Amino acid sequence: MRAIIGATLLSSNAARPAKKPFEIYDSRLPGFTLRVQPSGVRSYYARFGRNRRIALGKVGALLPEEARDRCQKVLGNFAHGRHPLQGLNGKGPTLGQFIDESYGPWAKANRSRTATNTLEKLNRLFGTWFSEPLTAITIERIESWKIRRVNVGCSGTTLLRDMFTLSSVLSRAVKLGKLAENPIRKVEKPRIDRRPKIRFLDDAEESRLRETLQTRDAKMRAARDAANVWRRERNLGLLPTLLHYGDHLTPAVVLSMNTGLRRGEILKLRWRSIDFARRLLTVEGPDAKSRQTRHVPLNDEAIKVLKSWREQSSGGARVFEIATGFKTAWGKILKRANIVGFRWHDLRQPLRLSPRATRRAAQHRARSLGP
Repeated sequence: MRAIIGATLLSSNAARPAKKPFEIYDSRLPGFTLRVQPSGVRSYYARFGRNRRIALGKVGALLPEEARDRCQKVLGNFAHGRHPLQGLNGKGPTLGQFIDESYGPWAKANRSRTATNTLEKLNRLFGTWFSEPLTAITIERIESWKIRRVNVGCSGTTLLRDMFTLSSVLSRAVKLGKLAENPIRKVEKPRIDRRPKIRFLDDAEESRLRETLQTRDAKMRAARDAANVWRRERNLGLLPTLLHYGDHLTPAVVLSMNTGLRRGEILKLRWRSIDFARRLLTVEGPDAKSRQTRHVPLNDEAIKVLKSWREQSSGGARVFEIATGFKTAWGKILKRANIVGFRWHDLRQPLRLSPRATRRAAQHRARSLGP
């Protein structure tokens, strides 16, 4: 049905509720729509593009003329490539301005470990929203974004993580009075398994993993020895001898297996945090996922691999002086060892500690906490 949406129509029988919802299209402004629900709720909508619509407000909250004016702005924004709601929900900082001026400096001061990655992620995922006001980020818009992500195969875990990244910005805006509420709190979250099954290596898999690492180390040592023979014949400077390992991979894997350290904790581990006399390794608060310092007992194999690696390594402050992680080499090792569906994180299986080592760790923890 087409008619002029105004006070006359609203008071007529044509706009009364029926058994099924229906819409009336304005004859003056294409796209301006009145939707009538069986419950009696009547709302104004702006329709544009291909089956897109935005709620403008309910009858009673907005006069027909006010709703028509809002619809004209929505259609104008869409026609000029702007977000449809730009300029409709009051003035204030844009998302990009708020991140640059408020959230970014706050994150760098209070979330220094993750701030850079968070800001890069915000720009990658929501950069097209940076020119729009904070108030343009509505529940409906986030729901549409979420649906698009699901349709392209985004997992529930990734989707939830990305939503929380934006939520941290909006929560900060609410706290500073820049936004009335955080719309993400009202968006339905994907359901994920927060306690997935832990994958353990069986004895055969662990044996293959260790053999593959040893074979890799032997090949790298042989290649280094051959290179030094070639260089010696040509009176060139010799490369450092590989005493025990081909590189950092084997000691990092073995250490993780025997201590339960996460990959990030392994990469940030410093020699000063290792007490060989007391057989303890300290994960310092800033380097831990929980931000809490903890003390990890070291068994015989962990002590042996650390001492061997210290003898071979460059002697820097960090145990593993590398700029990147282990992803590429780790993936190749798993493939050669014929181990499927196993992550570095799964190395954090129950620790192989003697009762004496466990007792020492408990005593050290008690002393560090004090009376």
